[in-house]
Amino acid sequence: MKLLSRAEEIVLTAILLLKGTAYGVSIREHIFEVTGKKWSFALIYDPLNKLTKKGFITKSESEPTPERGGRRKVYYEITDPGKTALMEIKTMHEGVWEKITNSILETK
Repeated sequence: MKLLSRAEEIVLTAILLLKGTAYGVSIREHIFEVTGKKWSFALIYDPLNKLTKKGFITKSESEPTPERGGRRKVYYEITDPGKTALMEIKTMHEGVWEKITNSILETK
């Protein structure tokens, strides 16, 4: 099992949920919506590169558009191994947290 870093996990879940519309800006916006934290693009693109190398995502380019100064968007899609990695990390998290209750975490 290839473990995901927390950043890879968050980026990968964003790609999964964005269903074909995942690119740098939409991933960043999604992460802000679910975490309340603003991530820099560097914090997003490093995991994207690692996830691509691991084969957990693929990327494709759009056609150039005048609004983007002739640049293309790079879209990301999750692969079957990426989905498997997410399920494995979810199962691992559940096992780690299974015995921990709110009462244990409360401070007095």
